[in-house]
Amino acid sequence: MSEVATSQDRRLRTRELIEHMLTERSHVLALLCRAGGLEPFKDEQPVQALLKEFCELLVDYIAVGHFGLYERIGDGRERRHGVRKLAEELYPEISDTTESVVAFNSKYEGGNAVLPNELSVDLSQLGEQLANRIELEDRLIERLQA
Repeated sequence: MSEVATSQDRRLRTRELIEHMLTERSHVLALLCRAGGLEPFKDEQPVQALLKEFCELLVDYIAVGHFGLYERIGDGRERRHGVRKLAEELYPEISDTTESVVAFNSKYEGGNAVLPNELSVDLSQLGEQLANRIELEDRLIERLQA
């Protein structure tokens, strides 16, 4: 296979990873909005079901980025120096957002009792972390697609 074909194949796989991550991101943001509108004090069952679905999707979204895109760059499959350099700069902050997601997931995935005030605060903080992550990811995606 020629060098050009190999490069095109790598770029195609990167585009597919980006598209998958963006699709997962859309679903996460939609569920985040739905979860933010929940009233946990009214009926706990729908709250638990939505939080379970949200946590599963949230972890999937983070995994697509981490085990797909970032790992691909980190293990040397990305040859463009500018992309690797930007990824190295952004990864510590992206990693911080991952830790926040893991903490949220640990707290809410198991169907523990939901305290209305805590959920509201936790969703707000998670929303801020996700907004930061999205900004970082978009910078990296822009560089990858250049």
